[in-house]
Amino acid sequence: RLFAAHLLLFLVDQSRKNSKTMASIIEKMITPSFYSQKASGLLASAGAYYKPMFRSGSVTPLWHFMAITSVVMYTANYTFHKGKGVQAARNEQKLALQEYYEKHGHSGHH
Repeated sequence: RLFAAHLLLFLVDQSRKNSKTMASIIEKMITPSFYSQKASGLLASAGAYYKPMFRSGSVTPLWHFMAITSVVMYTANYTFHKGKGVQAARNEQKLALQEYYEKHGHSGHH
């Protein structure tokens, strides 16, 4: 019984600490200075990583830039342009296939 009471007190204390930590994280994420600090840190680390490569004439930064550009462009294109159209076409095909199977039956062969 005493152990259960100590365990309960421990868990309550931990939840208070976690809620304070979570509130601190949310508070940081709301402030613009948090993002500016993260951006400046990212720029500094990227500069430290890529500057020697640029000076030595390495092709690695070009490949990284091309890969990042491709991922961003594909994601934006699918999200804002093709995503809804592709899903609508798939739903239309699925409905047409269901209607076909209702009329002609469903077999494993064509």
